[in-house]
Amino acid sequence: MTKLPLCDCEVIHEEAVSAARARMAGKSELGKLAGLYKMFSDGTRVRILWALQGGELCVCDLAVLLGMTKSAVSHQLKSLRLSNLVKFRKDGKVVYYSLADAHVEDILRRGFEHISE
Repeated sequence: MTKLPLCDCEVIHEEAVSAARARMAGKSELGKLAGLYKMFSDGTRVRILWALQGGELCVCDLAVLLGMTKSAVSHQLKSLRLSNLVKFRKDGKVVYYSLADAHVEDILRRGFEHISE
């Protein structure tokens, strides 16, 4: 196993630190960003998001597609909805889910591009 190189200096590069500090987002914003990416850390949620790229699907559709129970799919959809990654619309008794906006599709696409390199 290759060991990562360690910095063994006592010098602080003030210009680099100042520049990084100036472009650093606040703790609250970075916490929200971490929460967003946490939604992508679950394979089931990613599969749901991936399926919704093609258009809206109801819970029953997603359950059949993913080989899961409607209850399990609903649980994941609730998390995705609370994170503003999916939205829904009702048509009678049927609830259809879709991606919240183009940003979600972009995150999926870029992530897939990254792992495919």
